[in-house]
Amino acid sequence: MIKSGHSSLIPRLLVIAGSDSGGGAGIQADLKTAQAFGVYAQTAITAITVQNTMGVRDVHPVPGPVVRGQIEACLADIGADVLKIGMLGSAAAVVADALRDVKLPLVLDPVLLSSSGAVLLDEAGIAILKTRLLPRAALLTPNLPEVEALTGIAVRDDASLRAALAVFTALGCPHVLFKGGHGLGNVAEDVLADGETGALQRLAAPRQATRHTH
Repeated sequence: MIKSGHSSLIPRLLVIAGSDSGGGAGIQADLKTAQAFGVYAQTAITAITVQNTMGVRDVHPVPGPVVRGQIEACLADIGADVLKIGMLGSAAAVVADALRDVKLPLVLDPVLLSSSGAVLLDEAGIAILKTRLLPRAALLTPNLPEVEALTGIAVRDDASLRAALAVFTALGCPHVLFKGGHGLGNVAEDVLADGETGALQRLAAPRQATRHTH
């Protein structure tokens, strides 16, 4: 049982992200994942998306004060052991301000585009993500298009992956999970990379020939 204001044996997570009406990504997917691993998840919703497996039809940003209010309400009562940030929408500065004095491990998923190509974070938001959120992240989890958007490097082999890792390390986050779902070939490979030691841990599985990826 989670008791507000007290420590608990159940891990507590605060997810700051967008809502996916199709249930395959965003807040909904994070809640399902947390539940599967016995983690108590709270949410601060940054945007409401109108989407399904065919694409994003519309995006409605949540007002900044409401985003900040959700974050503060969760941390003031139940609290959290770790933070996860996904889609920021127009709330990048609000989230960065709200977390300025919060000293908790942060997993940062830099959601820049939807799987159908819709832009989910503008240039100003990307700048805030790179300068104010990425340097405090314990782990960065970009997919390959996001890696290229953030570093200017298209990851096609170990050399380009290490070059992108060097950029992320210079920006302040040496621990990166490169998600390989957008790669080519019969094997889908994620790579957990440590920019401090140079270690690469490969997590591979056969690529599934299906359109049911949501």
